[in-house]
Amino acid sequence: MPRRIVIHAGFHKTGTSSVQQTLRTNRAALKPYLRSVLKWGMRDLLHASRGYSTWRDPLSLGKVRRRFTAMMKAQGDMPRRTLCLSAEELAGHMPGREGVDDYGAAPVLAAEMARGAAEVHPGAETLFVFSTRAPETWLRSAYWEHVKSSSLTEDYEDFAARMAGAADLDRIVDLVSATQPCRVHRAAIEDHAAAPAAPLLRLCGVPETVIDALPPVPLANARPGSDVLEALLEANRRYRDRDERKAAKQAILAREAGEPT
Repeated sequence: MPRRIVIHAGFHKTGTSSVQQTLRTNRAALKPYLRSVLKWGMRDLLHASRGYSTWRDPLSLGKVRRRFTAMMKAQGDMPRRTLCLSAEELAGHMPGREGVDDYGAAPVLAAEMARGAAEVHPGAETLFVFSTRAPETWLRSAYWEHVKSSSLTEDYEDFAARMAGAADLDRIVDLVSATQPCRVHRAAIEDHAAAPAAPLLRLCGVPETVIDALPPVPLANARPGSDVLEALLEANRRYRDRDERKAAKQAILAREAGEPT
């Protein structure tokens, strides 16, 4: 049984990719203190949590319940270590796509995970960690992520007006605290930009000396330059055919990366 279960369940565009890269590239140094399960270690669960954030129905929530329990049971024994789960999709889809207006599914998903953790490991403390970001900068980052990865065509101003309520990440963290019994921590990216994984590692019981000795990781999932983003937006508006749009955007990103097209 793990000493503690730490669930890093969000949010998108708050430095979570950099946190996960730190966990992944430093597995050997962190092994005495924690076992991390990242996205590829819980694909079925994340598919279910994204589905619940879209449909909000009992069938989808039942899938989350079963898959979370199965994933937890598959981890085996790890006495005296922390089990750390880190994936922003544990809070559902990123708001802004069709049918997902906010992170309203996150409190329900957290309550389900808290119940499942207590069922599988009743003697282990479970706590949640959420990475957060100021509303305006989160909105802008979320907008351009949707431009890059979807067919979004609206202007930023229209997107920001439509999604303003979704940007209050602290409100969602408060709701998570109110809907399940586990302790909930938040870490604003503005306070930990140089070491976004440090708050999570501390909660996992990693000593400060070990945290300080970890080599810095390159910024993960960084936003492209403004000219590239504008070109991606123009491609979304110009190409109605999905395959043509995908090819055009891949060519834009390849040129940005200096790859042959």
